[in-house]
Amino acid sequence: MTDQTKGLLITFFGVLFVVPDSLFVRLIDADAWTIAFWRLLLAGGGTALYLLATSGTAPFRDMLATGRFGLIYMLGVGSSGVLFVLAVSLTSVANVVFIIASLPVFAAVFSRIFLAEPFSQRTLLTIAAVVPGLAVIAYGSGETAGASLSGDLLAFALSAMFAAALTAARHVRGTSMVPGVAMGYLIAALVVWPFAAPLSVPVSQVTFVLGHGGFILISSVLLALGPRYITSAEVGLLVLLESVLAPLLAWLVIGENPGGYALIGGGIVMGALTVSNLVVLRRQRVLTTQG
Repeated sequence: MTDQTKGLLITFFGVLFVVPDSLFVRLIDADAWTIAFWRLLLAGGGTALYLLATSGTAPFRDMLATGRFGLIYMLGVGSSGVLFVLAVSLTSVANVVFIIASLPVFAAVFSRIFLAEPFSQRTLLTIAAVVPGLAVIAYGSGETAGASLSGDLLAFALSAMFAAALTAARHVRGTSMVPGVAMGYLIAALVVWPFAAPLSVPVSQVTFVLGHGGFILISSVLLALGPRYITSAEVGLLVLLESVLAPLLAWLVIGENPGGYALIGGGIVMGALTVSNLVVLRRQRVLTTQG
């Protein structure tokens, strides 16, 4: 098996395990803060234990040695874990995942501001196409049952925070960010704890809670390993699968209709990002062939 095949398979399964994330939020009979607490504690604690068992404390020391960049990463990842649950509790699954799909746009803007990286023509065209799609989704929140502008705004904040985390991570590319996921989640769980009621979850819901944390744990590990073997464009294309499959899963299991506006706006966003990633992938293959 080649490294590319290995990376594609690992990333693909990483995406599959994150697809039910929003469905678990719908199925668990508890308030959003409690769901967020258990999601963060189980996924963060599980990731920390995995790292300690396989690599000891060295990865955590390396992460902390990155200074403010590591702190920004942990803040971005941890807050994203909270914002995701809150957003899904307030608006439709389709709106949340389609808005999150716009993360590369936020990342490009932050890279321009903080890393002084110029916008390429492709990036500008992608942004020009994605923004109208997001506007359609936001407009439809007032027309679609189960959707709300407040939840959409939290999803936008989530996308921006995670993009900030990825931008910070680019400053320290030689250091694994997986320990940052564990620490970010655990710190966020401590912050959320006073607002949650962890023991209020009914016994009948424990399986869902454990499954939720387990799926996020597996996904976090796989999505951290997969991109080591494939290009960012290939990762980007595979990650877009979540935005397609998550609303479909919610529609099939609990009958949550995404609504026409979300489908139209999401289609615009997904189409723009897919074309953008395909262009990058084609250029990389041409360069590889010429080299």
